[in-house]
Amino acid sequence: MQDRTKEGLWAWRQPENHNHMIALQERAGDASPHHNHVELGYFGGSAFRITAPSGLTLLIDPWRNPPWGKLNWYLYDFPHISVDVALSTHAHFDHDGVHQVSAHTILDRLIGSYTFADVRVTGIADKHVSDSTHNAYDWAEMTRRLTAVKTTPPDNWRSFDNCLLIIQVAGLRILHWGDNRPDPPDHIWKQLGAIDVLLLPVDGSQHVLSYAQADAVAAKLNARIIVPHHYGIWDVTTIGSTLLPPDEWVNGRAGSIWTESGSFRLDPTFVKQQQNRVVCFGGHVAFDKAGIQNK
Repeated sequence: MQDRTKEGLWAWRQPENHNHMIALQERAGDASPHHNHVELGYFGGSAFRITAPSGLTLLIDPWRNPPWGKLNWYLYDFPHISVDVALSTHAHFDHDGVHQVSAHTILDRLIGSYTFADVRVTGIADKHVSDSTHNAYDWAEMTRRLTAVKTTPPDNWRSFDNCLLIIQVAGLRILHWGDNRPDPPDHIWKQLGAIDVLLLPVDGSQHVLSYAQADAVAAKLNARIIVPHHYGIWDVTTIGSTLLPPDEWVNGRAGSIWTESGSFRLDPTFVKQQQNRVVCFGGHVAFDKAGIQNK
């Protein structure tokens, strides 16, 4: 039997250090940078890097392949990158690969608040989707039948919890939905408040949310910008993931923007002028896919 006391993070192997965070500490209270835009980078799956005006970087939901070694979802390992803060919304393999990146601070399933430099992160505890009857494979029902995992709240296992993450930066409130259920109770909606940028799971297989559920969440939050994630990319995700591109849903919403790269600048002035405008990365990611595949 595997000795779990010997498992752990791999930070002791990382050659990077805290120097960038120390510099940000020293600049606390200094004048703001020359710009106030936020850079949003997409890494496939549900993984986003947010770069604040101060230069602080946050990576949410880095992915990995299933630990049981069968039916891989990704064609290769998550790219080796360094960030200041790594975060995860919930304990599923396609969201919890925080050990694979070099990060000064790890906020795994944050509940409560974290503040540093010009960023404040708030984690709100709720529940993962447990009804997938809208998906062709009904993976939640298969999980219940084939494993001991309890998926239905309130007595679900931890992997069917989810933490909604709100990132406040440059006057914007960015919400990463993770794989949250579409119908949280009223007190959760009140805690979420006004959202400027909504990172919402939408894919052609309707794996997490159905199209109707995604529309309902978008309408309820009335976000200015909506960014799909958790979808299939032909040269990042495998067929075995069952995920499909989000094109049908994206193209069905008026004025949708398809980015030209894996990075998109969120200018607060532009964002505040939008209303339920979709920005989609499509197959673009913020790393060199060919470079990883050739390693």
